Amino acid sequence: MSSEAVAKRYALALFQLATEQNQLESVEEELRVVKKIFLENPGFGQLLKSPRLPLQKKKEMLKESFQEASPFVMNTLMILTDRHRDEYIVQVVDSFIGLANELRGIADATIYSIRPLTEDEKAALSTSFAQKVGKKSLNIQNIIDTNLLGGIKVQIGNRIFDGSLRGKLDRLERELVG
Repeated sequence: MSSEAVAKRYALALFQLATEQNQLESVEEELRVVKKIFLENPGFGQLLKSPRLPLQKKKEMLKESFQEASPFVMNTLMILTDRHRDEYIVQVVDSFIGLANELRGIADATIYSIRPLTEDEKAALSTSFAQKVGKKSLNIQNIIDTNLLGGIKVQIGNRIFDGSLRGKLDRLERELVG
């Protein structure tokens, strides 16, 4: 079974439980903290993968690291550890966030621009592009790319909307050469 399928299975179980208990937002916030800790401390994840570290010690480390976590999140971490699937923790978090976003009608978007976007610009872009992909709103990550020369490029999932000057010049070049 692929790592993505494994992560989705655990995320779906946790998602259903959190939804039933009306704790979707709190569980999502806790999972974001878990992901942040794993990404900021890659040694922590490597230590959990180590076959030399006994299972009980791994569980103690997780309990100590995430003392404030709800029983839902803690039990999920313990199950993943019991089944030697600790390397999927970050993927489970991403899958859970994806399910929560799908429920809310939110999509993740990356917007490339030559300068940082203001909050008003992000809100306007969220409104206009969310409609194009059938969502209510967008979670926008703004990346500065001076190679664009001007305009913006929006990526939502596997769809790209290129309104950059660089993109227009490239399309014109292909048209003239072809």
